[in-house]
Amino acid sequence: MSVAELQALEARYAMPTYARAPVEFVRGLGARLWDAEGKEYLDFFAGLSVHNAGHCHPRIVAAIREQAERLGGVSNLYYTEPAMQLCERLAESSLGGKVFLCNSGTEANECAIKLARKHAHARGVQAPEIVVLNGAFHGRTLGALAATPKLAREDLFGPLPAGFVAVPYDDPNALRAAVGDATAGVMIEPIQGEAGIFPVADEVLLAARESCDAADAVLVLDEIQSGMGRTGSLWAYEQLPVRPDAITAAKALGGGLPVGACVTAPELGEVLGRGDHGSTFAGAPIAAAAALAALEAIDDPGLLRRVRELGARLMEGLAALDGVGEVRGSGLMVGVSLADGLDAGEVAARALDAGLVLNVPASGMLRFLPPLVIATEDVDSALAILRDVLA
Repeated sequence: MSVAELQALEARYAMPTYARAPVEFVRGLGARLWDAEGKEYLDFFAGLSVHNAGHCHPRIVAAIREQAERLGGVSNLYYTEPAMQLCERLAESSLGGKVFLCNSGTEANECAIKLARKHAHARGVQAPEIVVLNGAFHGRTLGALAATPKLAREDLFGPLPAGFVAVPYDDPNALRAAVGDATAGVMIEPIQGEAGIFPVADEVLLAARESCDAADAVLVLDEIQSGMGRTGSLWAYEQLPVRPDAITAAKALGGGLPVGACVTAPELGEVLGRGDHGSTFAGAPIAAAAALAALEAIDDPGLLRRVRELGARLMEGLAALDGVGEVRGSGLMVGVSLADGLDAGEVAARALDAGLVLNVPASGMLRFLPPLVIATEDVDSALAILRDVLA
């Protein structure tokens, strides 16, 4: 089908919730994509940080194929080996507690919200609150939406769940002041992704940790975009001065399939009990097998070291380009603010025409989330394309 035919189908049958670029991708391999006309693109978006291991990684493809030929699913009322192995792999690679598997980042955050609230109720809090940061993005279901200040529109989606308190993302004193006896938890993206790649300052993270300890509240780090090797360690918190009580993961966790997880420290592993939470497709064998393969591919010291090295190269190269005002990020999670007068949407569109896929998270900003398997030459090629586009 042509793009025009696909657009006609969209106009007739799809809810208009996405702003799609006029291109149909039909094949991917590593850091490359091809459209229906055979044109090759360098992918510096990775499906919104989903394909961290690259498109069609052979280990992930093999795991999906092998599991699909053996068993697709039996529900969570029975055991399957991939799901239990995935829980073990996630817990042992992070906080050492217990894991709830689900299908998306939003679901993982919903689990974390319920966990924090139940933990607070157990210590006598009748109306628990969760402190969040302005600029955060935690999802689009009602609970996660209420935790996302910019999108929590009462006029569109209200009444939204109560119990969320938003504070500035860069003010540790405001965070301390917001945490009190009614606080169930503090939920933070260590690097705010949808806002345009804004790392949260160590002082804010330390304030969150100290305040949660004082209030017996739960510190949740939303690692849905920053996790799975994106910053040069398997989890972003490994490079930070605080250790959370729970993390949420998704996106790249499934190696391209929908997989999410909420992982706790040992002391919170029993907060949610039988019947407190559930998901029909969570931990399904094919998706869990893909996640295990993705973890095997990404949790490699050599690869993670290269993520840090190539991220530094990318950030240095971006900072040297005319038209770039600010560069932010960690590893291969990089955001750029363009100089005044430059339209980020037009820049991204011209880059796409030139064969470079990137993203516009906010007005005047570009976001770079390439597969972690990119080569040095790929970074240099992306910089050359962007240099020409900006010129």
